Amino acid sequence: MTDFPSNGHSSTKSEILRLLKGNPDTALAEIASRLAISKVAALRHLERLESDGLVGRSYLAGRVGRPRVIFRLTPAAAPLFPHAYTEFSLCALDFIEHRLGREAVSEMLSRRAGELADRDHARIPSGPLPARVERLARIRTEGGYMAELGPRRSTTVEMLEHNCPILAVAERYPESCEAERRLFESLLRARVTVSHRVVSGDPVCRFVMRERPPPG
Repeated sequence: MTDFPSNGHSSTKSEILRLLKGNPDTALAEIASRLAISKVAALRHLERLESDGLVGRSYLAGRVGRPRVIFRLTPAAAPLFPHAYTEFSLCALDFIEHRLGREAVSEMLSRRAGELADRDHARIPSGPLPARVERLARIRTEGGYMAELGPRRSTTVEMLEHNCPILAVAERYPESCEAERRLFESLLRARVTVSHRVVSGDPVCRFVMRERPPPG
């Protein structure tokens, strides 16, 4: 397991931050259960993270009883997670755009995606689609994307990414998201669509993979 985020936080607080990154709007009881600590101890850690501005709470009204308290990360927590040399990447892309134009940026992003496809192609098995997506999720997690296999249906498999290390790049150059989608299609030898994006304000990036029909 990756050891981010740390930044001076105890291991328990780091575990809470990772948990909320992958599971926004989680209740106190579930946090305590997942970490195998008491609710009192979990609340003490959460209150410290709240005072640091990293965690916020909100209330969900139920049909009966008191509103349920849930917790999620604040935008201030984003820098604690991997961001893949964002400042340097932005500087390089800005330089390319200034000198050669926006099309050159798209070309560079596509070329980089091709290099990653060449690098990781041998790591993706040739078996069923779920196995291929599971291996891709492992590769993405190694890169800091906190990826996991999502729901499976008869014809589709989902992959969820809870962190976007290149968020600042994607905000300025959305072409990077399309290059990423094409990368997945190349690695999985499947059709890939995107229904949710962190860059659009969603809590996760959600990819839906479908087998390509046999050539006719």
